[in-house]
Amino acid sequence: MSMTIRFDNSYARLPDTFYARQAPVPVAQPEVVALNRPLARELGIDPEALTAGMLAGNEVPEGAEPLAQLYAGHQFGNFVPQLGDGRAILLGEVLDTNGNRRDIQLKGSGRTPFSRGGDGRAWLGPVLREYVVSEAMHALGIPTTRALAAVTTGEDVYRETVLPGAVLTRVAASHLRVGTFQVFASRGQTDALRDLTAHAIARHAPDAQGPLDLLSAVVDRQARLIADWMSVGFIHGVMNTDNMAISGETIDYGPCAFMDAYHPNTVFSSIDQMGRYAYQNQPNMAVWNLAQLASALLPLIDDDQDAAIEAAEDRLHAFPDIFGDAWIAKFRAKIGLTTEEAGDGALVQGLLSRMAASGADFTNTFRALATGDASAHFTEDGAWESWAPEWRARLERQGSDGRDTMLTANPAIIPRNHRIEEAIQAGVSGDFGPFHKLNEVLAKPFTESPETEDFATPPRPEERVMRTFCGT
Repeated sequence: MSMTIRFDNSYARLPDTFYARQAPVPVAQPEVVALNRPLARELGIDPEALTAGMLAGNEVPEGAEPLAQLYAGHQFGNFVPQLGDGRAILLGEVLDTNGNRRDIQLKGSGRTPFSRGGDGRAWLGPVLREYVVSEAMHALGIPTTRALAAVTTGEDVYRETVLPGAVLTRVAASHLRVGTFQVFASRGQTDALRDLTAHAIARHAPDAQGPLDLLSAVVDRQARLIADWMSVGFIHGVMNTDNMAISGETIDYGPCAFMDAYHPNTVFSSIDQMGRYAYQNQPNMAVWNLAQLASALLPLIDDDQDAAIEAAEDRLHAFPDIFGDAWIAKFRAKIGLTTEEAGDGALVQGLLSRMAASGADFTNTFRALATGDASAHFTEDGAWESWAPEWRARLERQGSDGRDTMLTANPAIIPRNHRIEEAIQAGVSGDFGPFHKLNEVLAKPFTESPETEDFATPPRPEERVMRTFCGT
């Protein structure tokens, strides 16, 4: 192939314990649905040189060393000793134009040794969903994997019904997960665990002096990430340890969703029957996952297990304060506060509890604080009137109305579930217009105009999407 991608594959240089070398399985008739040209250029790749064949896995570019990564994971609290990339292939790594190392991965690229009976393919719906939501997250300024391309394969995928196949090209700071550490810890492969930790430190925490510092770096990033999620009403839906990235990026957009009506117990995922990963549980689940990472690192921390546990717990205990500080900073901005007072947390909680009682739209209610009459979002008698005076007095004490702060903290447009479903249904029938329009609007989430008004409107009752599904 003539195209030049400057690969530098550090993961492929690790021992073969870490992966299975595996080429993508070619598809019948690849066609590009979307190509993220600005991202390609950021990666130092000429977008014109990215062919449908390469983005589907039919052509492996020179310098790529395709492989499927091995990992384990707790899925809804139950440990699965071997998972791994069952339908994804890491093509390789590039150093982008900012000197940052980035993975390029194909999702839906065929069977691997870790497919566990699956076909290794993806259907079009989850590919479009991940493209839309991951790029929307990036536009919101939230750390995330990115979507470089979506292609259709010209092949059918068989689930409950026959569906069109697709492949997503995903870009990430890395695909190292908590589960990557767990697989070697559970097997007692301490040398592999040591190699992995050194690799992770070099890649994600170059100042770290050892496993404890790496743990601290991951705790810090995850605490801030979850605060980001909470601030935009995002629900990941499947926060298993194999879906938590060491880099602190949001990864694996399966049954994810942004809330319309606010309620702290909101769950969308069709597989989360008990609400383990409900909106309000996300901080606690992050700590649970980080405790599994800490547990995996124990053999490297200290030969004395009690001493190792004590040292690791000390690092984990930093999470609540980091998260709490990040959360209140986000929500202060959302209600226009530029100064700090002790009662600010109670003021925010007062608003949230009233929003929950009214089923107020999360995004539009916060936006309305800056742009108009937020009282229209409250159906409970006196709910707004019992909160607003204290808020206005607080703004008065800081000496500004906070409007500019609110407009930059509160998006006007989020990827609403009914809009994503609409784009998927149109795409399945061959019309990608709604998908492209949605991406265009979501690229500027803080900009309001008459033509984006429909995208800011909550779903009508018959349009509501109450359940979202995994991307398999």
